Amino acid sequence: MLEKLKGHFCTITRHKLMVMEMCFRVGLYKQGLLHDLSKYNPVEFLPGVKYYQGNRSPINAEKEKNTVSPAWLHHKGRNRHHFEYWIDYSVQKKEEPPQGETNGQMIGMKMFKRYVAEMVIDRICASKNYQKENYTDRHPLEYYMRGLPIMKIDPETEYLTRYLLTMLSEKGEDYMVQYMRKRLLKHPNRDYHVVDGRLYLD
Repeated sequence: MLEKLKGHFCTITRHKLMVMEMCFRVGLYKQGLLHDLSKYNPVEFLPGVKYYQGNRSPINAEKEKNTVSPAWLHHKGRNRHHFEYWIDYSVQKKEEPPQGETNGQMIGMKMFKRYVAEMVIDRICASKNYQKENYTDRHPLEYYMRGLPIMKIDPETEYLTRYLLTMLSEKGEDYMVQYMRKRLLKHPNRDYHVVDGRLYLD
């Protein structure tokens, strides 16, 4: 158990420091400092130790055994860089909802772009943490695309996330970081829109 405790603590701390460093590079200083602090809460930390494996998230191992992870429910409810934080029921009524949908259905709400940036950084650093020397700039996009079919995520948020991960895959980390800092987050509280398949920054 001591080895698992040490392994889990080192894994989440290494990840936090990696995210903090990249957040600082794009100008998200407060988010970098606060990123994933809830993982040190006993509600999240103790299951993390119990289900620690070293090559993937212990949350998945906990879900496989118990079908639910209280640690994950606690985590996603306190960290705005997870798209799951933004899932809520819609109040927009549709006269004839598409087949399979109902009025008031659960949908992904649009994320602020500073949290989309942190989410992308989080995915990059998680890939680095688990892939180690095998990591390439393609891995975060590939992992994201594998999970996309089951995601309940706002369409504009999804577009921006994929836009940034594709930029990373094709042009590299330094280019993406400069884009985030100088274009995307130049005015961090302004909105973004996707119109006819194109991204527009306010």
